[in-house]
Amino acid sequence: MAGRIFPVILSGGSGTRLWPLSRAMYPKQFIRFFDDQDSSFLAATLKRLAPAAGFAAPIVICNNDHRFLVREEAERAGVMPQAIVLEPVARNTAPAAAVAALLVAHTDPEGVLVLMPSDHVVKNEPGFVAAVRRAGEVAATGRLVLFGIAPAGPHTGYGYIRRGDPLPGFDDAFVVEAFMEKPDRETAAGYLKAGGHFWNSGIFVFRAQTFLDELARLDASILDAAKRALAEAREDLGFLRLGDAFAKAPAISIDYAVMEKTKTAAVLPIDIGWSDVGSWSSLWEIARQDADGNAVRGQAILEDTSNSYVHSERALVATIGVENLVIVDTPDALLVADRARAQDVSTIVKRLQQAGRKEQAQHLRSYRPWGYFESLSIAPRFQVKLLHVKPGGKLSMQMHHHRSEHWVVVHGTAKVTIGGTEQLVRENESVYITATQWHRLENPGKTPLELIEVQIGSYLGEDDIVRRDDVYHRTPDETK
Repeated sequence: MAGRIFPVILSGGSGTRLWPLSRAMYPKQFIRFFDDQDSSFLAATLKRLAPAAGFAAPIVICNNDHRFLVREEAERAGVMPQAIVLEPVARNTAPAAAVAALLVAHTDPEGVLVLMPSDHVVKNEPGFVAAVRRAGEVAATGRLVLFGIAPAGPHTGYGYIRRGDPLPGFDDAFVVEAFMEKPDRETAAGYLKAGGHFWNSGIFVFRAQTFLDELARLDASILDAAKRALAEAREDLGFLRLGDAFAKAPAISIDYAVMEKTKTAAVLPIDIGWSDVGSWSSLWEIARQDADGNAVRGQAILEDTSNSYVHSERALVATIGVENLVIVDTPDALLVADRARAQDVSTIVKRLQQAGRKEQAQHLRSYRPWGYFESLSIAPRFQVKLLHVKPGGKLSMQMHHHRSEHWVVVHGTAKVTIGGTEQLVRENESVYITATQWHRLENPGKTPLELIEVQIGSYLGEDDIVRRDDVYHRTPDETK
């Protein structure tokens, strides 16, 4: 008899292959890519195995930078996690799985984990739920179950699994005979011709204790680091911060650490309309296309254009006589790529990182726990921003050494503190804050507050902030 099923969502990815829309501080799991997309990928994942359907409340594992974004998406989805676990450093999937398994085993010794990424697409949701329940039955026999996806073509961007004999008592689950790395196209075509090969979905189902026992046998250093990180963990505004001992774990995937070494691995083939949305090409494949095979979001005029993906958040995009292109236009970066080489976008991100370019990490719109700000215009001695503050949002009490600020309210009512004086500032009213004055902005209303901020000074960087009181417990480096 399978124990209760606990969804565990890994939300630590940076989605570099979907740059420039996906960036380190706002990666693809938080983005809505389609006009008819009600939920972000993360919100859809949270709702996929909902408590209302009999599953336990989910556990989400993410990094510190994304913690408030995760909580906001959970609130939008109406699914509150039992824990949002913050990793002090990224250590790939095996250490994260170890922490989750320890948490579940403590709650329910017979508990079953469904370990899944936060940014995959599943078109057949009922089919996925049925597959998870079936995999839970297989996992109850002591197996570590991996979902295998029937390949739709000789894809070179996925690892492959070769199935062996059926498991005793199950005609739809099989022993894993071999794992194969991402192949070249000829090898992938051979897998399809031979049959019995499946894409590795990266979605796992296993009893918490079974996984912990195998991890102790195969790589005890991961388990030891996870145990110590949990022992050192502390609550912070409803988040569970793992201790620094987590950094002692090797950075290794669950595939390499356990699945490719264990003799208990099993594969459950499924056909649920799955995609990992790992590139612009895969996004084009699942997007709604016109008669010429073009997928468009935003304003575009296409002439003699076919099999292309066009996304514009800023201006009209016009194309003539092209095919198989990816064009993604954002306010501060433009990508034009051969769709066949969409996987290579991550090399551009690496070059941006090496050059210290902010475009790899942050959009012009920067999200904060209180809302967001967006840079509208910048020059050597001034910058103009839009500030959007959520109802109840409160910026830190802060001061700037090198700039003064002029705030003009355009929507809502602001509660402004300057020095020891508080005042309400309404639409079409303004205040002026000189350099070195302590100040704070709050939204006391029930509707979003928006204001225009004009900064003037010799240095306008976001690290020119001295905080005296921050209700969100942020560290100085979180002003990036």
